[in-house]
Amino acid sequence: MKLLHTLRGRLFVLLAALGAVTALAVGGATYVSVRAEADALFDYQLRQTALSLRDQGRIARDEANALADPSLDYLVQIWSVQGLEIYSSRPQGMTEPLPARAVLGFSDLRLGGQDWRVFSAATPQRVVQVAQPLAVRQRLAALAALRSIAPVGLALPLVAAAVWWLIGLSLVPLARAAQAAQDRGANALDALPTTGLPGEVAPLVDAFNGLLARLATAFDAQRHFVADAAHELRTPLTALKLQLGLLRDSAPGAQQHAAIERLRAGIDRAVHLVEQLLALARAEPGASTTRVALDLVEIARQALADVQPLADKAGVSLALTAPEPVPLAGDPQALRSAVRNLVDNAVKYGARQVQVQALRDAFGAPLLRVDDDGPGIPPAQRERVFGRFQRGEGGGAEGSGLGLAIVQAAARQQGAGVRLAGSPLGGLRAELAWAQPSAQA
Repeated sequence: MKLLHTLRGRLFVLLAALGAVTALAVGGATYVSVRAEADALFDYQLRQTALSLRDQGRIARDEANALADPSLDYLVQIWSVQGLEIYSSRPQGMTEPLPARAVLGFSDLRLGGQDWRVFSAATPQRVVQVAQPLAVRQRLAALAALRSIAPVGLALPLVAAAVWWLIGLSLVPLARAAQAAQDRGANALDALPTTGLPGEVAPLVDAFNGLLARLATAFDAQRHFVADAAHELRTPLTALKLQLGLLRDSAPGAQQHAAIERLRAGIDRAVHLVEQLLALARAEPGASTTRVALDLVEIARQALADVQPLADKAGVSLALTAPEPVPLAGDPQALRSAVRNLVDNAVKYGARQVQVQALRDAFGAPLLRVDDDGPGIPPAQRERVFGRFQRGEGGGAEGSGLGLAIVQAAARQQGAGVRLAGSPLGGLRAELAWAQPSAQA
């Protein structure tokens, strides 16, 4: 049913079912109660009629004429104590008299092919019997009961219409919020209105508004990232264009060889910048990631192997200290990129030795530490260098300023944090620290 596919329809069906069950229960109880009261009233009339005739010395002519009316439902008979019939009325269709022997009080008997309700009263001189057909009593009682519950049946459609209208009125704020979301453009990420929302719906809209706020923040970050990346790529691409022109105009020999080397170096820098941009994009919040069981020591060993050619060229010694394997769950590519960038920064910014440690902290959580003896970073600048395209001031090294931004993004994606401090070697200490022991430990 299409009605059940909407919240308004479901609420209406449930409330209508509840109302119908309640109306049936109330109507049934009322019907039974009214029938019982009608029976009690008819019994009272029988008793009063019999007692009034018992106390009379004789039956007046007008009373006799009234009791002799064939349309009257009552049967009245008066007997002497010797069993002689003194008076008898005959309802329409009644030919057989009541029995001479009477049971004082109320009794039921079958007479003339139908059931009767009888009340008998006695005096020393006479016995009075008043009877009424049970079918008549039951019909009258049923009619009285039906009249009492008829208003309930008539009110049901009106109540159903009122419930349908009230449910629709209650859902107006929700419909208004839905319409506001539907009317927005693709770039509209401001919050939906929450005024007048029911308490059960407000958390849903608040959660949706929170999602819109996070999307707006992510989109702003992406726009800034694209703008910064375009600005950073413009310089190496312009340099490549100039170097290509110099290569074209250079004479064969040493001059041309030098131009080729400059062009190759420029291409290497551009490729490195693009690789770092891709690495940063992969480490952004919301990017897809793979979490597998891995060893932090092996990740550090692979990262050192990646940087080893650059370290050999710069005359920098690399060392890895790992007392034991450090298992954890994470993305091996992201972690390898983070460790590689930490070591690569140390090599580029003037360190002569770099020591890497993969171990567990005092609480058993994984910890990776990179120490160098380079110029380090002043404490006042350590927070700033995590920004995109921010370069350190020491060493005069060339770079894109993305290394530590990649490290921080990758660490957050893997549930770790990055800390910078002074190193016992005299330079900078960088740590990748997890907040708790890994589930793979």
